[in-house]
This record gives sequence, structure tokens and C-alpha cells, in this order.
Amino acid sequence: MRSSYLLLASVFLFCTACSGGPDRDSGESAKKAVDHGAAVSAAIERTSTDSARVDEKIELQSADSPTTYVFAIAGVFDLAGDRGRLTVELEDSGWDPVEEVFVGDTVYVRGSRAVNEGKWASAVRSEALTRYFLRAPLNDPEHLLRQLKGMRQVSNEGEEQVNGSPAVRYRGTIDHATATLRMTTETKQGLADLREKLGDDMPVYADVWVDGKGRAVQARLSYFGAMKAVTTMTLSDFGTPVKAEVPSASQVVPLTAGEDVLLA
Repeated sequence: MRSSYLLLASVFLFCTACSGGPDRDSGESAKKAVDHGAAVSAAIERTSTDSARVDEKIELQSADSPTTYVFAIAGVFDLAGDRGRLTVELEDSGWDPVEEVFVGDTVYVRGSRAVNEGKWASAVRSEALTRYFLRAPLNDPEHLLRQLKGMRQVSNEGEEQVNGSPAVRYRGTIDHATATLRMTTETKQGLADLREKLGDDMPVYADVWVDGKGRAVQARLSYFGAMKAVTTMTLSDFGTPVKAEVPSASQVVPLTAGEDVLLA
């Protein structure tokens, strides 16, 4: 199982070569004249004061492979109270889902291959790192929102439907430092080496959809080049109750910040 994880990480890291993105015609220049970054920041701030259902999909695909690795994440999260419960699946892998419970600055993980079956691993949320580009440490939804607050050159792309209701889509980019926020040193250095070798800034596109109540109801980070990496998070059922109970101490195995809680 460990080798499968390393293969996936390697595919992601070493296939991140030349980048690109959707061509933007000259007609979009006018929309860019006004930077709507303040509207996005305000929407994220408002969303962060509430609880919601979380549905997230992370898609990774290398240019020389027809296989798309898809992580599906679902659950509920109190963004204001720093509590939540998520289930993580690597689709079509045959692996059991991983459960995550967030309570303050501690995250409990069950189903991880880092600990014995039935036990919960615990990790310090603020110290956790990610091995993947565009995947948050421990799949933390607040990390993704934090990255999106750093959007630049934000344009209003018009109204679309999200959760069956109209929402305004804002599009921009995030810089490399924001895109690699809290990434492991090893993976970050690998990406830096590739950027230097290829002379490529590896632009990451960012999209946020804001509903009529001024809330961020969907968010996406995407990178297209020699591979595809897309993370999309949808928030719904705002105000939903969140139950996140701390596992029994006898069932918890603490891990250090250097250990990998999520092997998938």
C-alpha cells in the first residue's frame, strides 16, 4: 500500500512540467480593469463565520496516463468553531474510506495506513504539511479558503448556478508561494527545481462563486500543464449542526509533525 502512495506522489511531482491554462481573449481585458479581490475576501470572511456541508473533489492526472486519481471528501464543518468531521475516499482504489475528526488544533484520523486498524491517529492541525500540490494538509477546508483569500487580478465572470441557485463567479490566480503553502520541503524543492529548469511560473487559476447572501459557496484551484490538478470544494446547508467528538484516549495514537497521517 505504501508503494502505491509513493507512486501516486511521484506521478504528481515529476509530471508537473510545463504549464498553461485556458486562453483568454482580449475582450476579457475590460473585466480585469477592476480587481474584485475585496469581494472575494469579504465572501470568504462571511463563510468562515458559519458551518456548512463540505463536498470536495481533488483530481490528479499526468499527461502520459489515462488514469485520473480522484479523492472525494465529504462531511460537515463548523468553520467558526474549528470543528468538523470528514470522510475521504480515493475512488476506484479498493481502499476503505478514511475518517477525519477536527477539534480545535487536533485532527484525528481513522482508516489511515499509518496506524493499526481501529485506532485513531492524532496530529497537530497547525503543523501538518501536504505532499500534494493543490491538496490541503489533512484535507483542511479552511486551508483552501485561506489560499483563495490571496487571489490576484480578480475578474467578475458573471452569474452561474451553484447548489441550484445563482452565484457570481470570480476568477483570478494565486502566486506560487500561496499555492505551495504548508507543503513539505521535499515536494516544494522538487517543484522549485522544475520551475527553474523549465522557466515556468506554473500559474494556478482560482475561482470562487459567491451567492446572493455574500457567501463563498464554491471554490476551485486548478493547474493545467503536463498534467492536471484540480481541487473543487462546494459548501451547502449553511448553519447545519456539526458533531465532532474526540475519540477515546485509549484508541488514539499520537503522531509527530514529520509523520504522514494520510498515506492516500
